[in-house]
Amino acid sequence: MKILITGAGGFIGSHLADFFAGQGADVAGTFRSSTKNIAHLEGKIEMMGCDIANKSEVLAVVEKTQPDYVFHMAAQSFVIPSLKDPENTYKSNIMGTMYLLEALKDSDAVVCIASSSAPYGLCYYEEIPIKETKEFRPSSPYAVSKAAADMLGYHYWRTYGMKTLRLRFFNTIGPRKTGSAIAEWTKGVAEIEAGLRQQLGVGNLEPVIDITDVADAVSAVWLLARKGKWGDAYNICTGRGNKMKDVLQKIISLGRTEINVVTDPAKLRPSDDPIFIGDNTKLRKLGWNPEMPLEKTLENTLDYWRSEVSAK
Repeated sequence: MKILITGAGGFIGSHLADFFAGQGADVAGTFRSSTKNIAHLEGKIEMMGCDIANKSEVLAVVEKTQPDYVFHMAAQSFVIPSLKDPENTYKSNIMGTMYLLEALKDSDAVVCIASSSAPYGLCYYEEIPIKETKEFRPSSPYAVSKAAADMLGYHYWRTYGMKTLRLRFFNTIGPRKTGSAIAEWTKGVAEIEAGLRQQLGVGNLEPVIDITDVADAVSAVWLLARKGKWGDAYNICTGRGNKMKDVLQKIISLGRTEINVVTDPAKLRPSDDPIFIGDNTKLRKLGWNPEMPLEKTLENTLDYWRSEVSAK
């Protein structure tokens, strides 16, 4: 079984690499700038430098690996950078996805495309929990780019008969995650414990979000690769809501010292959806259930950042 993971140096990609290396698969993983998250897999997987926005590099990777399964995780994955530099977000997330699909168009590979819940955007209360049929209302260049990548997956299935699957990840959390509020909070607590900062800056704490542990997300991805319906979209989420204020309190309760919390205007987005909970009925019907309690997810994430801080 030959596996290609684009963006294996990233968050979910590195956890997929861990999983498939543990299964004894022939794994190749691409990275753009850093192998830190997969350095422990040296000798167990093939690590290949690749800029997903570079057509010739993408084609070379596909030609060399000839994969049976492709997990397309490479992307510019953050909202704030997309607002500052939409052009490069579009190049990576839209053009990069197209380059990959073009390179695989004549193959028989199963192609799992990492979409996101972000394209759903603005939600009305009657639309909660969010089903895969909900209209896209993206509110950032990142969300627009993921909507386009998602639709490319549909197009290449519908037009060329490719075995594509569109994976709409909701908030996915765990060790190695960066850039999200929960990642920043757990990192901040670890730094306060180590005496490296005095306070924890936070943004809007009112939204209610759906949080999935990365281990549960990986199990969902592999299940979909084997049992999903080609061309279809699947929400990867728990179907449970968590208020950000409550999540913050859980993290603080795991701390080993007093945590001084302050509102940081720089962390406030132009818009936040007040409630964002997914419907995972389609995924559950295939036999998947989230198993990791939120408290354990937060504990694992905080312990990761403690180890990162102590290693500096």
